[in-house]
Amino acid sequence: MGKQSWKPGTLIYPLPAVLVSCGTTPEEYNMLTIAWTGTICTEPPMCYISVRKERHSYDIIRRTGEFVINLTTEAMAKATDWCGVRSGRNENKWEATGLTPIPNPHVAAPLIAESPLSICCRVRQVVELGTHDMFIADVVGIEADDRYIDPETGKFSLEKAAPIVYSHGEYYTLGKLIGHFGWSVRKKKSGTRKTKITK
Repeated sequence: MGKQSWKPGTLIYPLPAVLVSCGTTPEEYNMLTIAWTGTICTEPPMCYISVRKERHSYDIIRRTGEFVINLTTEAMAKATDWCGVRSGRNENKWEATGLTPIPNPHVAAPLIAESPLSICCRVRQVVELGTHDMFIADVVGIEADDRYIDPETGKFSLEKAAPIVYSHGEYYTLGKLIGHFGWSVRKKKSGTRKTKITK
């Protein structure tokens, strides 16, 4: 077994394939596909998206200071890809994909009705990088689809929505569950602690 040295690149995969919605009026509502996104702070809750300046949504987000990260599903996969290769300058993405913008109680940017989870964001800082600028944002609200909330426990089960991820130009659904956070150090019923790490 060996290793190959490659030149620097963006190979942290898989990543969530999300649809970012933006705009303050129905006339300018738009959405774009983003994979460069993630959580950067727990308290206060903060996240980021990185966007190319030439994207139509870039100017909208820069001007309004608001956007929504909408998680996507297998059922939304084709629309998610389409929104990544078409521009809102030339297309009405809502009409073309059949996705539905709905009012948002947290920011002016719309929610995507079909998304299982929408993370509503307000821009705190814009960091100019290279090909992309990073929008660092405060999470100001979450909207969860009640179809995936257990009415008895209140638990949100995103896996039931069949979320998708992006990996080096390809989309995938998630695989089988292999463990929960902390399972590698969980005590056995006998009271002994596991010390050996196994694959």
